Amino acid sequence: MPARSRRSPADSSPFALPRPRLLGGGTLLIASAIALTGCFGADPATEGLGDGDFADDGCTSVVVATSSEKVNMLDALADAFKESSQHEQLTECATVHPINVSSGDATRFLTAGGDWPDDDTRRWPTMWSPASTVWTDRVAAAASVSLVGEPESFTHTPVVFGVPETMAKALGWPDAEIGIADFEALCQDPQGWASVGKPLWGSFKISKTNPNTSTTGLSAILMQSYEASGKSADLTAADVAAAAEFSRVFEECVIHYGDTTGKVLTRLYDETQNGAGGSGYVSAVALEETSLLNYNQGNPDSHTVQPGETLTPPKEKLVAVYPSGGSMWSDNPITVLGADWVTPEQAEAGAAFAAFLQTDAAQEILPEYGFRPLDASVPLGDLFTAEYGVDPAGPAVTLPKPAVDVVSAAIDQWTQIRKPSSVLEVIDISGSMDEAIGDGRSKLDGAIEGAQATLGHFRSSDEVGVWAFTTGVESEAGKNIVVLRDVSPLASDRESVDSSLDDLRFAHRDGTPLYDAIAAAYDEMVARAQPGRINAIVLLSDGQDTDSEISLDSLVAKIGASSKEGGDDAPVRIFPIAYGEGADTDALQRIAEATGGQWFDASDAAKIDLVFASVINNF
Repeated sequence: MPARSRRSPADSSPFALPRPRLLGGGTLLIASAIALTGCFGADPATEGLGDGDFADDGCTSVVVATSSEKVNMLDALADAFKESSQHEQLTECATVHPINVSSGDATRFLTAGGDWPDDDTRRWPTMWSPASTVWTDRVAAAASVSLVGEPESFTHTPVVFGVPETMAKALGWPDAEIGIADFEALCQDPQGWASVGKPLWGSFKISKTNPNTSTTGLSAILMQSYEASGKSADLTAADVAAAAEFSRVFEECVIHYGDTTGKVLTRLYDETQNGAGGSGYVSAVALEETSLLNYNQGNPDSHTVQPGETLTPPKEKLVAVYPSGGSMWSDNPITVLGADWVTPEQAEAGAAFAAFLQTDAAQEILPEYGFRPLDASVPLGDLFTAEYGVDPAGPAVTLPKPAVDVVSAAIDQWTQIRKPSSVLEVIDISGSMDEAIGDGRSKLDGAIEGAQATLGHFRSSDEVGVWAFTTGVESEAGKNIVVLRDVSPLASDRESVDSSLDDLRFAHRDGTPLYDAIAAAYDEMVARAQPGRINAIVLLSDGQDTDSEISLDSLVAKIGASSKEGGDDAPVRIFPIAYGEGADTDALQRIAEATGGQWFDASDAAKIDLVFASVINNF
């Protein structure tokens, strides 16, 4: 997709860099080699809170908090707004700055009350554009109607299932109708792909995002309830309750949950480019059509494309399966917030920008970025074709957004029927963890408090264990390891786990036997891993390995081989957190990729609480 570079603070000057252009074959090349300040990929520690100061260009600054896939598009719309009649009618000029904030996170920030969680008030939003009015409805119900203003959709995109083309053809695509019930049947069938004549592909695996933070994840659980009820409208809380067993079976196929589809798509893209075809990782991904278009052009995480960057399409594209029972749409509203930090000048400019988005000039820009205009008569252009895996005529059935109480019932139900987890948290307590992180806490303080904050996410039936590692200690788990809690059902044990984590402040701290600790934790989890659970290790480390007997290459070979040999039914995935600027990000990324996990960047150690929350969204 012709994604455009996000403006740096300097771009508000008359000397802004030229826009990228789409070259033949769908390859995107940006002519300028000048580096921009921008967000490359998703960093859960800083995601959504801006990535640089906004230069004062003498105009009213209008910050739009928006979901990641719309940043590039809103940037282009912001430029077009400057030339519009809506802008000319303002008392003073205005500059629109989009920043990336997930819909679920923004909902939490707004319903919590108080100030926006960013130290720089220049990045506090005047406007909000979540992916769906489901989120604005929830804020209106939980906080106040006036806070969310008057949301109005300006574009939309359907929620689909992205399936590798070869797999989709095995299911009868594009001729056969494929529904969520067909996916559910593959989940329920112990033969998995063998039931459709593809035994080498193993079990059927689905990727979904966490509905508490992701519009796609929320839409998916509502679509499941629609499918189970046989309805295409008027979904009720009673329908959701009746769909519990259907949805529970569907959730059994989930590899792990996540806060964004971008991380899953990046992993799939890497597997595909390395020749694996992705079949061992995931079979179907619930995602928005616009994210599928990004993926098929070589931008799996929908990041802001940088000058000089070339996008390489995947070796095997995803095709959009529009479920036969219908799709929900992300209706992408935009609204001026009724927050007390929004000035009258910002509110006036924001209202003008919202009005501009409804004009023909704005609507004609949308298809360039994989979004559908509200007016169906606006040409969709070259992206909305089979070449890029989509059908401009789909979906055949549109599922309406249910009432707020129905949405709440679906989220509450998912909390109870989601795939159970078995998680071992492994925490580095080496001497470097005593370093300050700039907010009155040490690194160890942040790690302890981050781990404690995640306990409320787990159900009583979820299994949770906690280990710590450094040199000069020993336990039943082996040399250099302290067992704070064996992996076992959490039950009513949260307070004792809290207390055990607090004890780490007084623990012996020395070297960093990182690889040995991972190897021991992996052996422990493989031995106890169960089909039907998300079996995982959450690893936090702030430095390089200094004291291990096993090498990184040997460790990667060990965990990679184990995940390929008989690990299909109960794989153990590792989710490392690279904590602070001294963390060995290259090593931790290799370790995550070897097991099909994901690594998380907490280089800004003060944001460790946010990173922990992002990691735990996978379970």
